[in-house]
Amino acid sequence: MFTPQGIIPALVTPLTREGELMEDGLRNLLDYVIAGGVHGVFVLGSSGEIYGLDDAQKRRVLEVTTEHVNGRVAVYAGASEITTRDCVKTAKLAAEVGGVDALSVLTPYFMTPTQAELVEHYRTIAAATDLPLVLYNNPGRTKVPITVASAVQLAMVDTIVGIKDSSGDFTLSTDYIRETPDDFAVLLGRDTLIYAGLCHGASGAIASTGNIVPKLIVGIYDAFQAGDTAEALRLQSELTPLRNLVDVATFPVVLKEGLRAAGIDAGYCLAPARDLDERYRAELATVVANLI
Repeated sequence: MFTPQGIIPALVTPLTREGELMEDGLRNLLDYVIAGGVHGVFVLGSSGEIYGLDDAQKRRVLEVTTEHVNGRVAVYAGASEITTRDCVKTAKLAAEVGGVDALSVLTPYFMTPTQAELVEHYRTIAAATDLPLVLYNNPGRTKVPITVASAVQLAMVDTIVGIKDSSGDFTLSTDYIRETPDDFAVLLGRDTLIYAGLCHGASGAIASTGNIVPKLIVGIYDAFQAGDTAEALRLQSELTPLRNLVDVATFPVVLKEGLRAAGIDAGYCLAPARDLDERYRAELATVVANLI
């Protein structure tokens, strides 16, 4: 069974002002993060604005990604829709395109299902394809948590292989690690907690700032795996100024602007998200220049 591990950037989707896919921009971004040493790439997540892409765009993102990656690293694809039916539809699309190693599925948003409904939701999606599935907990945005008890239940499903935790609640993250089976991967989704997660047994991280500074974030993981915890902690601290800027604008505006500062044109975000306020632009450019 597929084992999620390492550093996986949650990639933005390069888009024109009109919301059309920039295929060459996506290819350039893939090459950039792979050159930075990442262990996988994750497309069609919240960083990738899956909520605003039509079915044809989702298919093309998957096609371009799998063709261009060509087995160099693992490919994770989001299937994060509001309803079970639509999650199954996107999951089947990923399986049909081929070349996808695992799905990542965020909890529903706007709807607030019970934990029993949520468990059945994930079981149904997992049964729809043979692809491994990573749960995605981000209650700050969805208002729908995955409790530890639900994660433990779902870890018993053969093809549900891990969870991404973006809650920022490190007690919850460590509870996931402690209570789930050893072969169930817990991936940190809060970039400021990568080092701490590794110390407690996390398998890696799905990191949005990995779009901009993949080499730095891979350095945290590699240093930790090599036993150099001091270097891993130093690199984690270096990342903090960039992560703190991510929330000064509507997500994922800062990620695309940071990529532009790094020399990668990822275009623009879907409206109503706007451009980064000028008061932050120079600060972001300086932070990025100091990290790449």
